[in-house]
Amino acid sequence: MALIPIPAPGAAAAPTLRKIAIEEHFQDPAFTTTDYAAVAKLGGVEVGFMEATMRRARDFNSSRIEEMDEAGIDISVLSLTAGGIEMMRDHGTAVSGARRINDFLAERVREGGGRFQGFASVALQDTDAAITELERAVNDLGMVGVMVNGYIEIGDDPQPHYLDDARFDAFWEALAELNVPLYLHPKPSVPAVRDAWFRGREELAGATWGFAPETATHTLRLVYGGVFDRHPAAQLILGHMGETLPFFQWRIQRAFEYNPYNARPTKRLQDYLSDNIHVTTSGHFNSQALITSLLTMGSDRILFASDYPYDIATDAARWIESAPISESDRRKIAYGNAEELLGLGDKKDA
Repeated sequence: MALIPIPAPGAAAAPTLRKIAIEEHFQDPAFTTTDYAAVAKLGGVEVGFMEATMRRARDFNSSRIEEMDEAGIDISVLSLTAGGIEMMRDHGTAVSGARRINDFLAERVREGGGRFQGFASVALQDTDAAITELERAVNDLGMVGVMVNGYIEIGDDPQPHYLDDARFDAFWEALAELNVPLYLHPKPSVPAVRDAWFRGREELAGATWGFAPETATHTLRLVYGGVFDRHPAAQLILGHMGETLPFFQWRIQRAFEYNPYNARPTKRLQDYLSDNIHVTTSGHFNSQALITSLLTMGSDRILFASDYPYDIATDAARWIESAPISESDRRKIAYGNAEELLGLGDKKDA
């Protein structure tokens, strides 16, 4: 008797897991530098890598969309790449630059056929102007939050201005009232720190290592500086699986409790990570790190991102599709949490 064959497994293509990616950068169209060697040195990467990523960052309609399609990304939330408005020391240049960038981004979103949303840029060199632009970007242009590329550089002041400074309290209040998050993105540390840490080891200066402690320290300033106590509804997003904080949170809190100084937040770091902070998978496609973040913060606080153009969306997609987590958590991370936090479900239905 002849055997009766059955259809080969996988003969029909399985549906792709839907994704929303929320750390996907573009470049300022006015960025005209050809000194990629200097930019590459700040990031600790090869010149060729920087040239290629900047070409990718300027693309909206060809390779970016192709990569999204291959990765199953329905929506990319676009943001201006570092150094951004935050490095524009001149007050007027920063204010006009933020408005120009947001108008440019809003046009790309309108042209994108539903594939793009945007994080606004703001000129925190002037808090009042930043609030005005934030309100315009959210209420008039439809932006879903704001991207801040690290500390703020102001005028001739050599000191970096971090977001725990009281001068920014009104901005945090505006974010909470508008119910939109702030995505805190890395930038290179101030020159004195870079010189002390990375002289002779420039390869460590960027995403390899330097960006994480810079951004983690900025975040800890927010936590222990009382920003989330003064603004309990404020929501912060960190990329790269939390810039080491989900892994290191227990020791940080343990050691902090012995400090003799004035900082006395009302909750533990672990609580702020669960109440006010979200992390994304941008540029960190590793299951051990993901599970640590799940155990620290829960699946409601983790969102999918690829870190385009600095990383590859298809690599991020293949990883999250097979990571050893529950399917419920996978759907939350891939798209559900972004819909909830950024209101993208409402935008899709509209």
